[in-house]
Amino acid sequence: MIDESTIQQNPIGLSDYSLQLNRWFLKPIGAWPVLTSRNEKIVSLTLNVICYCSILVTVVPCLLRIFLEDDDLLAKLKMTGAMSHCFAGGLNYTTLLLRRKEIHYCIKQINSDWRTVKRPDAQQVMLKDAKFGRSVAAFCAIFMQGGVFCFSVATVFTMEIVQVGNETRAVHTFPCPAYRKLIPVDNNFLCEIFLAVQFLCVFVVNSTIVGAFSLAIVFASHVYGQLDILMVWVTEYVNKSEEMHKNRWNQIGVFVENHVKILSFIAHIEQVMSPICLSELCQCTLSMCTLCYYIIMEWEEHDVQNLTSYAMILVSVTFNVFIMCYIGEVLMEQCNRVADVVYMTNWYCMPYRSILDLILIISRSNVVTKITAGKVIYMSIYTFGDVLKTAFTYLNILRQTT
Repeated sequence: MIDESTIQQNPIGLSDYSLQLNRWFLKPIGAWPVLTSRNEKIVSLTLNVICYCSILVTVVPCLLRIFLEDDDLLAKLKMTGAMSHCFAGGLNYTTLLLRRKEIHYCIKQINSDWRTVKRPDAQQVMLKDAKFGRSVAAFCAIFMQGGVFCFSVATVFTMEIVQVGNETRAVHTFPCPAYRKLIPVDNNFLCEIFLAVQFLCVFVVNSTIVGAFSLAIVFASHVYGQLDILMVWVTEYVNKSEEMHKNRWNQIGVFVENHVKILSFIAHIEQVMSPICLSELCQCTLSMCTLCYYIIMEWEEHDVQNLTSYAMILVSVTFNVFIMCYIGEVLMEQCNRVADVVYMTNWYCMPYRSILDLILIISRSNVVTKITAGKVIYMSIYTFGDVLKTAFTYLNILRQTT
């Protein structure tokens, strides 16, 4: 349990506490933006090369398998689902690397806020939101990593009958099937290496998605807390007596400056998450459609192992979409709530000139602040409903055509 004395004595440690899980997710794949030494930069660059190689070695043979081998439609659909997951993960990984400056800015802003805020009640609000962000980030990691890794392990232990010359063999299947002429199944050593590379790719892709979502969750929780603190301060200022408003210009200036700083923080979150949200919306819609189709097909064959694996991945994918949309919804409502809280104070008891000062905050809060997917789609609960409807529409089309 973290008490008030701990908060006041070690604010930097608590800012690190709020970002700890993000660092654990992103450092192993070289995507953590805070690099303080030359050795860290070299290690990060080496990890970037290894991660990109594992993604390419996984995606390219699968693409060749889809286009060059004569498999049935269900098999090609299963390959497409696994390949699209790895391909989208590669795009998200690139986005994280290209948005390092924005992520670094957000991290520095969180550290600055923890150093700046001195009031115990405000620090407790920040700590409560930091704990919430950590909890949701951990929950997201467990769902994503657990679901996909269970599917990968279950796939490896599934046997596939193949023809090697005049001989029929039972071999282990890959999580992401590969072109047989490129990865010959009769070479056990090469197959084991390729399997290890695929598991590395799965880890990189999952860590990328979990890392991106956890950053968004922690950043959004921090913004939520900062806006709560701002609303408390404005309410206290308005409720002061008329004699205490002599320094109103300086006080209002502090409020407006903090408000603008918070909105700038949200703009940086938008810069980081916009391409990732667009990629994940498209990929998750496709995944939800294909996973439901797999479940329908496997249900007819009563394959409990595959049904369990597909159900776990479907739950994790749905949860990811919901988290993205929920973050956008919460930030939008909290930003709009600032104007409502200011209006609901006893502003009519203030001097005339002080009332005009509050219009600055109200007018800025009325400007819609939203997280978008590719600057096109607003992330909200309505978007989550649209994704579900779109996925099931595609599922019905797929069932009718097959």
